Amino acid sequence: MIFVNYKTYEQGSGQAAVALTKILEEVARTSQIKIIPVVQIIDAEMVTASTTLEVWIQHVDPITYGAHTGWTLPEEVAKIGILGVFLNHSEHKFDNFDSLYAANEKAMAANLKTLIFANNLEELKNICRLAPTYVSYEPAELVGSTTISVAQAKPEIITQAGEIARSFGLPLIVGAGISSMGDVKKSMELGAVGVAVATDIVKAVDPKKELLDLVAGFQ
Repeated sequence: MIFVNYKTYEQGSGQAAVALTKILEEVARTSQIKIIPVVQIIDAEMVTASTTLEVWIQHVDPITYGAHTGWTLPEEVAKIGILGVFLNHSEHKFDNFDSLYAANEKAMAANLKTLIFANNLEELKNICRLAPTYVSYEPAELVGSTTISVAQAKPEIITQAGEIARSFGLPLIVGAGISSMGDVKKSMELGAVGVAVATDIVKAVDPKKELLDLVAGFQ
């Protein structure tokens, strides 16, 4: 499986998000590889209405209905057809573990799947104890890299991350600089079940070509 994080890139915002999602859907249909667009909350309802793919968003907050200006409420996210959410991405970390725990609990109570990110193996062990749907190892220093991937730079850490995730019965997603069929294939060999990508697809001149290269890594 491939999670494609649109971040707040111009190429993944507004109508461009809809257009990109149509490309993801086409490749998912022909390759039979599960591809999940992870969009901004402001584009979520529009993207969901335009596709048969499972659509996720990039963050929710550990809140309930009330006076919370500017926050994202898990229950309302679920109502517009969103099926999952990223939590604790290196670009949107929680201030403390209690808040992360609460966000995961509230998201799952709203029937949202969750993927929680860890920057290192110790953090990975801690987030596995929260029992999210997926866990991810993504070293912050390689996020957005266009020159080297986690599969190239830290293969031994992916192996250890896979062992940790399996010990909790959780599937591991690998991210940070993933940009080729080889990166995907190596990540799968080392224990991951999928990858999280952003720059390589969203900012590509030809997103379909890049995506086809990635899905070939699953074959």
